[in-house]
Amino acid sequence: MKNVIDARCTLCGHTFEAHPDTTVCPDCGGILDIEYDYDYIKSKLTKYDLMDRNERSMWRYMEFLPVEGIGKRPRLRVGMSPFYEAERLGKLLGVGTLYIKDDGINPTASLKDRASAMAVVKAEEAGKDTIACSSTGNAASSLAGNAAAAGFSTYIFVPSRAPKGKVAQLMMFGANVISVQGSYEDTFRLSAEAIDRWGWYNRNAAINPYLMEGKKTVALEICEQLNFKMTDYVAISVGDGCTIAGVWKGFKDMYAAGFIDRLPRLISVQASGCYPINAAAAAHTLDWKPQEENTIADSIAVGVPRNAIKAIKAIEESNGITVNVSDDEILEAMRLLGRNAGVFAEPAGATGTAGIKKAIELGLIEKDASIVSVVTGNGLKDVNNAIKAAGEPISIPAEMDLLLDAFEKKGIKLP
Repeated sequence: MKNVIDARCTLCGHTFEAHPDTTVCPDCGGILDIEYDYDYIKSKLTKYDLMDRNERSMWRYMEFLPVEGIGKRPRLRVGMSPFYEAERLGKLLGVGTLYIKDDGINPTASLKDRASAMAVVKAEEAGKDTIACSSTGNAASSLAGNAAAAGFSTYIFVPSRAPKGKVAQLMMFGANVISVQGSYEDTFRLSAEAIDRWGWYNRNAAINPYLMEGKKTVALEICEQLNFKMTDYVAISVGDGCTIAGVWKGFKDMYAAGFIDRLPRLISVQASGCYPINAAAAAHTLDWKPQEENTIADSIAVGVPRNAIKAIKAIEESNGITVNVSDDEILEAMRLLGRNAGVFAEPAGATGTAGIKKAIELGLIEKDASIVSVVTGNGLKDVNNAIKAAGEPISIPAEMDLLLDAFEKKGIKLP
């Protein structure tokens, strides 16, 4: 990997050679960060070269990725998700310009496909045939789908509260699924013990530094889809911390390589029932505290975040904003996205948009700002909460009089 210099510990600063199965720092146990040779990247790629490429997936950014070649790359098309200017929703929220990056269109319907596609490539480089992880749902289904497409076996640990839609995906993709009766922390601990015992490739994003490199491709795409003219802000829902850290890494990569001339400020949005990263960032400390997991947004219900340090640093470095939103505000954002932008988001996927609305109401961001809201997962992942947000349909026997009565009760006026 001529584009990669080394893997650096985010705590002690020690550097190590970036092997395919590199995980945490062997000296202090800290999370590692992959470092790049930007002079080399600039010698191989310009933004004009990039715009001419035919590859329509995350692999169009090979110079920015820590891979030796395409290897056993999943046959699924991950990345290059839709990017919309949401004029109606932006006007409703009072935003100068609002864009929606809809990553719910990925093969297994979430941003996590980016990390799992990278995991499959690195597992092949490491000579493994089995990949495992713990997940609140989306990482699990994305791993199962991407691994199945490339011929890998998977063992996946999920907390028993994981929505049935996500568990159904796992089973359909042929994963060995272990539903753990406990919290996400309990689930993570058991998966770590099993991975160590049987030597599986570790897809846990907080342990494996390469997973964030896959996630950062959403930021690379945003830069390109904006024609390399960055918005003022980018809003992202936050759970374990890996996604917001990856998004920031992607923007820094583009800036270091000269593709963009400024960096956006991040809006870190967590649920008010579980916000350990935002609590620490708001207090300007890396000393985060565990919290209970009380939110309908299961994908970001992480009371013991494993990538908190990188996430907090990303918020600090970007001069970012932290916003915590209630479950009711998340449900409202789901409705706003669906009814004003035509985007169907799961609760965690709509949390970034909920944060934008609240930040404007609190006066934390200027009303003429330009903002990207990243929708991280599709609403079909969690249909129960989708119905809770949208309401039940009209249900009547097939009689016109009853239809007219139902319309009147709902205030529907027709000629």
